[in-house]
Amino acid sequence: VLSGGLLGVNFFLYIVLSAITVGTGFLLHELGHKFVAQRYGCFAEFRADNTMLLVAILTSFLGIIFAAPGAVMIAGRVSKERNGKISIAGPAVNIVLALLFLGFGFLFPTGFLGQIAFFGYLINTWLALFNLIPFWVLDGKKIWDWNKAVWGSAVAIGVVLFLLQSSLPFTTAI
Repeated sequence: VLSGGLLGVNFFLYIVLSAITVGTGFLLHELGHKFVAQRYGCFAEFRADNTMLLVAILTSFLGIIFAAPGAVMIAGRVSKERNGKISIAGPAVNIVLALLFLGFGFLFPTGFLGQIAFFGYLINTWLALFNLIPFWVLDGKKIWDWNKAVWGSAVAIGVVLFLLQSSLPFTTAI
């Protein structure tokens, strides 16, 4: 795992690793919502939440990643079905990204590229599963309310991806 002090080379590699994996997963998740909402003729824009960004940064120093630095806000007439489809777009993007990072990991199983593959796979699997929790304003609640079979299928795929992580040949060390 990464080491080298607070301002060592590995610290900066960790920042790059996080930006590539977490940044890509979060950004594309939100864009998934935005594009599907716009396809349905809704107004959709990302709104940052600076308080939650600060919480994400502070918790990351404790070794916990709790990040919700904003979300796509949607305006327009949205049925339960369309809201469910807009909501599944984010976790679906994370599942596709996890699979892409999985393939990337088989091409580059060691070194920094292997680490990008491992963390990209792990982060996107977690983002999908977390957002599928059927509670409060999370995507899972809207998907559950729309179609429990779609919700269950997405969760099943996420759980399989989660269980596979322990058998991956990717490295977790630089």
